Parts: sequence; C-alpha cells; structure tokens
Amino acid sequence: MNLLKRFYVLLLLLALPFTQAWADEYQDSVKIFKDAGESTNFFNNSYGYALFPTIGKAGIVIGGAAGKGRVYQQGKYVGDTTMGQISIGFQLGAQGFTQITFFEDKRAFDEFTSGNFEFSADASAVAITAGATASATTKGNSAGVSGGQNNANTIGGGYNKGMATFTVVKGGLMYEAVLAGQKFEYKAKK
Repeated sequence: MNLLKRFYVLLLLLALPFTQAWADEYQDSVKIFKDAGESTNFFNNSYGYALFPTIGKAGIVIGGAAGKGRVYQQGKYVGDTTMGQISIGFQLGAQGFTQITFFEDKRAFDEFTSGNFEFSADASAVAITAGATASATTKGNSAGVSGGQNNANTIGGGYNKGMATFTVVKGGLMYEAVLAGQKFEYKAKK
C-alpha cells in the first residue's frame, strides 16, 4: 500500500505544470479570470474569493488532487487555504488547473473560512476553456473547445449556495467518470 501511495504522489507532482520562477502566480491567475468573460463580473459583485493558481490532479481508477491558495475578503488577502480531493471511478491521466471560488456574501465567506469546508460530489465548476481542454469539476470532466482564455463557458455561471467556482485547465489530459468532492482547510493570515 505504501508503494501505491508513493506512486500517486509522484503522479500528482508530475501533473503540476512548470511556471516561471519570478512570476507572481496569484496576480497572473487573477488576470486570467478578470479577462475571461463570465468570471469578470464576480470580482465586483462578490464578498470575497479563494484562488488556487495551480491544482495538480492525477488518477488511475483512484485519483487525487491537491493545491494551495489564498483567500481574499473584499479584495484583501486574509488567509491561506489548501484543497484536497480523492476520487474513485474510471479515470486516467494527469492535469493541472487554476481554480477560483467566489463567495456571494459574508455567510458564504464565513462558511468557507470556518476551518474545514467541503464541496459535495454534486458541486460543479464552470470551465473557462483555452483551446481544446477539459473542464475540471467535482461531477467529472468534459471536453470543450473555444477560441481562447477570454471565452468563458456560461453554463451554470451563477452562485450555488452562495458560491461560484471557475477553472482554467493549464496542461495535461485527464478522462474521468468519477465521484469526488473537494475538501478545503483555511488558516487566517498572521
């Protein structure tokens, strides 16, 4: 079993795309979402958001995803968050993606930052597609094609229980039909 865990950790690390060492990944990620149609309006109309510049995801029947991010309240950085996901079902591949979750109001923000928060398997994310990619959701992935990062998929582009999640696939390819949920931990900035 220990060998299997090591294999998945290695596969997950290989899924993370290489980034420029000196780039501010948070500012770059915000720019991507601000420039992408559907998610643009959420910056002005949300109470806050959680931003993950890179989430690595990999799986062969059993899979996982992980990433580190920051939480912003009314545009100000207030804490750090981590995301983990375990999935079971038909899946094969690895990919990296950027994810942002907007909080509609203080109640949704407080729920997320209460310490441990979990999206159920029926939560979904709107994919902002760039070229031929796959959308990363907790319902499973689907293929999509668009003209570039400035085009957002508008299906389900509203708040669900006070939260709206958008993703941009950075690299890799993953096919899956799985049951999965995302679990988050939050730690306030010191």
